[in-house]
Amino acid sequence: MMPTSELLLFALVALGLVLTPGPNMLFLLTIAATQGRKAGFMALLGVASGFLFHITLVVLGLSALLAQIPLALLILKWLGVGYLLFLAYQSVGGRPTPARQATTTRTPSMVWSSRQLWLTGLLTNVLNPKVALFYLSFFPQFIKPTYGSMAAQMLQLGLLQILVSFSINSLLVLGAAQLMGWAGQRSAWQKVQSWLMASVFVGLAVRLALQRDK
Repeated sequence: MMPTSELLLFALVALGLVLTPGPNMLFLLTIAATQGRKAGFMALLGVASGFLFHITLVVLGLSALLAQIPLALLILKWLGVGYLLFLAYQSVGGRPTPARQATTTRTPSMVWSSRQLWLTGLLTNVLNPKVALFYLSFFPQFIKPTYGSMAAQMLQLGLLQILVSFSINSLLVLGAAQLMGWAGQRSAWQKVQSWLMASVFVGLAVRLALQRDK
């Protein structure tokens, strides 16, 4: 069992990291600002599930194995790029979803179901190899053999990181949803929602494509 002092130190570092603007923050803010609070929280659940997926791989030792196969990392990265570009296309010109078809003509942006929002948040993390590599480089700085099982320590740190991330991002989602409530009745805002979402997804795709594999 890791001592409380180490966990508090890790939580402080995790807080600093989550407050640093990144892809997840931008994605969640955009979803909440264009589709509302419920949509933002479903996307956040997906992001948290993606973190949990990578933490499970780290605990099982599979991430370390993956890191030794450059081709696998490359394939994973470009799958992520392709998925983000697909989301950008869907945002502005893709086939309407049932939820989108049910909306009024006053709201031109694509409206996703709860399942789609969760899946999008999940896959944007799962298909980003940098998340797994981040855990592999970050966790060893806090793990010590004297604290017991290495796998148990990694799980502790992973769950704590998810808790910190979820708490802070929840506040951001609420704030962005408030923006939607204020701007949602303005036709100018309604017209730019689809293109805003598409621009964010294209930006995330470019960022991922330009990341070094190591």
